[in-house]
Formats: sequence, structure tokens, C-alpha cells
Amino acid sequence: MPEQSPRPKRRGRLFRFGAAFVTLCAVAGYLLVQYVTGGGRTPGCKVVADGSTGATYEFTPEQAVNAAKITAVGTGRGMPQRAVTIALATALQESGLRNIRHGDRDSLGLFQQRPSQGWGTPAEIMDPTHSAGAFYTHLAKVPDYMDLPLTVAAQRVQRSGFPTAYAKHEPDATMLAAALTGRSAAALTCAGRPAADQATGPNAVRSALVRDFGRDVLESAAAEVGAGSTPTPTPTPSASATGGGRTVTLPVTGETIPGSGRGRRERGWQLAHWAVANASALHIERVSYAGRQWVAGNTDSRWRPADTAGSAGTDEQTGKPTEKDAGAVRIVTAQ
Repeated sequence: MPEQSPRPKRRGRLFRFGAAFVTLCAVAGYLLVQYVTGGGRTPGCKVVADGSTGATYEFTPEQAVNAAKITAVGTGRGMPQRAVTIALATALQESGLRNIRHGDRDSLGLFQQRPSQGWGTPAEIMDPTHSAGAFYTHLAKVPDYMDLPLTVAAQRVQRSGFPTAYAKHEPDATMLAAALTGRSAAALTCAGRPAADQATGPNAVRSALVRDFGRDVLESAAAEVGAGSTPTPTPTPSASATGGGRTVTLPVTGETIPGSGRGRRERGWQLAHWAVANASALHIERVSYAGRQWVAGNTDSRWRPADTAGSAGTDEQTGKPTEKDAGAVRIVTAQ
């Protein structure tokens, strides 16, 4: 009787080896994803309300970027915080703070504006800076909009088929506006690690700052204003040698921001919160201001006191923010 061929056994061993190898690769890939995303947490952002209410609002990095853009456009036009709140509540209702390419009839973008109704071309409406600017232009024409209920003011701009729908977003929009205008300090955080496939480096941060705030943000992060004096520009921010040339420093000096009625504290925290909101998109690793520091990938991603006394913005003896760092926002990129 002929002997049985050993090939089936060898094939079985090869199959088991291949299956084990594929499983090992899958596990390694899973662990890598866990590391990159910060321990398996879905990257997300959170804003907390001032005071002891404990109210919070959680949202995605995409929503954070869009909210920061809407706020920057508003404050750049000298619009008050109430106007920003109305704009954010409107975008929450219309698009969920997402720049979507679809909607009712020809509606597009963050505010679901319609090209056929004179809001701009489709390309313009899909530009968040344009669409936010168009919203504020129309809002400013609403008589006494500051004194109107939010949903009434929003409806007079939007002319929606659901005129009362904006009201339910007012609490969340109020918290977002307070943080993103800088009225609330250390109120906005984001969890998870920065995305690796996005624009990186100080030049990307500079470009995004100009896109959202205008070129003045680089020419003068703020200006000194005294009684009867002429605003004096501060030094132009630049990528410093700190962190191997990865740091963008934005000086924030003076008592008020010209034409806005906002103090330097608010301006500083607006820029700091803007950087945190854009951390995933711009691969930002660290943001510091006024002796507080946010670091991407931390377990709870809270704003903390600067790590080391005498550096990163604290005085070695007092532990208080140094004069230099109390007046500057520092943004450290991954590369």
C-alpha cells in the first residue's frame, strides 16, 4: 500500500502560521491606533461654563474648528459676544456646526445659506469665513437684535421654516461663545492626540490665524491704547527657537483691543482657545497662556499650571505667571 503524502500536513502548518501572523498584525495595528488616538478615546472637545453650575458641552474637533472660525470672524468685526452666541446657535441648528455640501433645496454650508437667495456663490458659501461674515452682516441690520430673544434674532436673518428651533441651542452656544471670545478662561479643552495627516508646523498655524482673524493677528496681536493716544503695534509674532523652532508666540499687550472694548485677558484666552480648538487640524502639541498650559494627549486634557517653575511662564519664587508670558500666547506644533 503506497505511503500517504506529507504535503497536507505542511499545508496545514503553513495555514496556521499565516493565520497567526495576520492576527498578530491586527493586534499590533489595534495597539498602534490606541496609542495614536490617546488610549482609545475618541478625540473630542469640551467646554465648561463659568461658575458652579457644572454645565458642559461636548463636541467634535471638526465642530470646534468651525465654532472658532465663526467666533473669530465675529470678534474681528467688533461684534459683541451676544452676536457670536446667536451665530453659533444658528450654525448648531442649521448644520450641527459642520460645513456640509447639502441641505434643503440649494442650501449649503454652516448656516445653510442659499445661492439663489443672494448669499453668495456655492464656493463662497462653503467658505466658513465668508458664510459667517454674511451672517453677521445681516444680523447687524436687525433692529435691536441685542435685546431680542435669540431665536427671534436668528430667525430674522435666516427666515427658516422652523422659527423657534434656535432656542434649544442657546445654552450650549452661550458656553461656546464665552470660551471662544475669551470671556471664560481655561474653559475649552480637547482630548486625544493630534491627527498625523493634517497640515503641520508653525507656518500652518500662521496661515490658519490669518485665515480666521486677518493679517492683523500676526502684525499686532494687540495694541496699547491710552487716553488720547495712538495705538502702538506690538512686535510681529514669529516662530521662536523654543522647541526646535516649533513655537509660535503671539504677544498680547495693552489694556484693550482697539475698536472691540475687549481686554487683553479676553484676547489672550480667545487665541489660546482657538489654538486648542485647532489642535487636531494643525497638529498642535501644547498651548500656554498666563501661566496655564494645555498639552495634547493628556489623560483628561485639562488646563494645568505650567509644569516647571521658572519656565513655561511661571516665576521661580512666586509661581505666578511671568510678565513676559502673562502677555503672550505660545503655540507649540509637532514639527
